[in-house]
Amino acid sequence: MEKDFFIPEDTQALIFDLDGTLADNMKLHFEAWKAACESFGITCNKEEMMQFAGLSTYKISAALLEKTFGRSDPDKIKELVAKKMSEFDKRRGLIKTIKEVADVVLKYYGKLPMAVGTGGLKAGAVKTLKHINMLQYFAAVVSAEDVKHHKPEPDTFLKCAELMNADPAKCLVFEDGDRGIEAAKRAGMQVIDIRETLGHNW
Repeated sequence: MEKDFFIPEDTQALIFDLDGTLADNMKLHFEAWKAACESFGITCNKEEMMQFAGLSTYKISAALLEKTFGRSDPDKIKELVAKKMSEFDKRRGLIKTIKEVADVVLKYYGKLPMAVGTGGLKAGAVKTLKHINMLQYFAAVVSAEDVKHHKPEPDTFLKCAELMNADPAKCLVFEDGDRGIEAAKRAGMQVIDIRETLGHNW
C-alpha cells in the first residue's frame, strides 16, 4: 500500500537525508563499517552503529578508534574512513531507493526546489545518488565537507535552505535518524520522521 506524506501548502523547499531515507543502504553501510573495522582490529555491532546514525563519517571513525585504542589521531581516522569507503564501494551496486520517499522526489520535481543534506562525504553521496538515478533532481547536495558542524547541529539543513534561497521555516525535511530530526528542528524546519510513516528500520 502506498504511503502518502503530508506536504503543507506553504512549503517552499524539500530537503532529504540520504542514507536510510532516500537510499535503502543502512545495512550495506553497517557491513562496510564492520569489514573496515575488522581490518583495524576493531569490533562493532549493529546496535552500536545505530547509535552513530546521523554522525559524519569522520566522527564515526574517530569514535570507533577511541573506543578501542583510547585515542584517534588524524591519520588513523583518515585511514579507517578510506577503508570504509572502499568497502562500501564494493556494495554500492546493491543500493535501492526507498520507493515511498523517491516517489515524493518525482512528484515534486519541477514544482519545489529540493536538496540532499547528509553527514556522509560528498564523493560517496554523489555516487549513491547517481547509482539510484536521482542526482539530477536536486538543486544542491550538502555533505560533511560543506559545513563545520554536523547533525544534530542545524548547519547542514540551513546550508541546504541557503543554497535554494528558501526560508528555513518553510522547508520540510525527510529524515530517519534522531540526530537528523533534532538538526531539522533546531534549524526551525518542519520534519517528517519516515520511520513513523513507513515503519522503516534497517
